[in-house]
Amino acid sequence: MAAEVGLDLVEVSPDTSPPVAKIVDWGKYNYQRTKQLQRSRRKAKSPDIKQMRIGLKISDHDLGVKLDKVTSFLEAGHKVKVAIIYRGRELAHKDLGNRLADRVVAELGDGIVVDQEPQFAGRQLSFVIRKK
Repeated sequence: MAAEVGLDLVEVSPDTSPPVAKIVDWGKYNYQRTKQLQRSRRKAKSPDIKQMRIGLKISDHDLGVKLDKVTSFLEAGHKVKVAIIYRGRELAHKDLGNRLADRVVAELGDGIVVDQEPQFAGRQLSFVIRKK
């Protein structure tokens, strides 16, 4: 039938039973398929990793403001890397950073998941969180 019309016989899904085939113009079909793939790639949005830096001696209000910003990042679908920065002699008190990290996770609530546990690297303790 395809030869009579001057078109091509294209097997659409060979794995099904029975296999599905279409009679189409192969050049036009292939062009439309590649254009659709390009459109879907253009619309696909990969979740970015946003970063929030917090000092070790941050006040309660300032921490609240930063956590509001983190919440807005999470609502937008981004992952957030929280970095707790140590300055000078604060490096002697690494346990304070771990407590602050636990406090950040507790204040953000049950709606988040810790993707990467807190790791100490250089002069900062960092961890990655995302929305459930």
